[in-house]
Amino acid sequence: MKTVPIRVAWLGERDCRDCAIRSSALFAGLQEVDFGELHQPIEDIVLDSSAVLYRMGERGRAVFTLRRGLVKLVKYLPDGTQRIVRLLHHSDTLGLEALLGQPYPHDAIALTRCEICTIPVSLVERLGHEQSHLCQELMTRWQRALAEADRWLAEFSTGTARQRVARLLLWLTEAAPGESVPLFGREDLGAMLGLTTETVSRTIAELRRTRLIQETSHHQLALDQPGLRRIAEGMA
Repeated sequence: MKTVPIRVAWLGERDCRDCAIRSSALFAGLQEVDFGELHQPIEDIVLDSSAVLYRMGERGRAVFTLRRGLVKLVKYLPDGTQRIVRLLHHSDTLGLEALLGQPYPHDAIALTRCEICTIPVSLVERLGHEQSHLCQELMTRWQRALAEADRWLAEFSTGTARQRVARLLLWLTEAAPGESVPLFGREDLGAMLGLTTETVSRTIAELRRTRLIQETSHHQLALDQPGLRRIAEGMA
């Protein structure tokens, strides 16, 4: 973990002006003069796959912007099994509940290697009073999170196993256009889609046999997107 003073983040090696997600990051609307008036540090975190960002029930003092990678939000059922309720990708904001003084409602765990900016709640609150556009940006992010939650419920918890897997693979191509699609472990896939690991294994094997997915390198996939789209829409 590296502590990056905001002034350094704006002008130095970690240059926010050149950040790949600058236009969609939480502080996208700030100008250099705004950064110059702030003194609280932003922490720059790199998480390896399976590392925990925060745990359900913790009362956080920070929100997070995901610059690179995928993070899974996990809830646990009474019998101890896990359910992945959502995946977050680059430019998404995590931990917004901390702004309301609420505990985090999920475990947030890196699904791939992740680069994350940690932003103190006190800094966001101060900027919220001084920069009206930040309040609008926060509302936009709440709405986006609700829309994504609705999409996960509608698309990834209904339909046949083939439809759910196809929809998830297509979502991953949307989340990172032009990048290889990772093939996650069967347990994670099952927890995302509400399927048993055995059902996921059979479905992935079938998609491989029909060459709708092909492994190009270690746990990376090439997709027949038109074919998967036909399955996702119930046309195949």
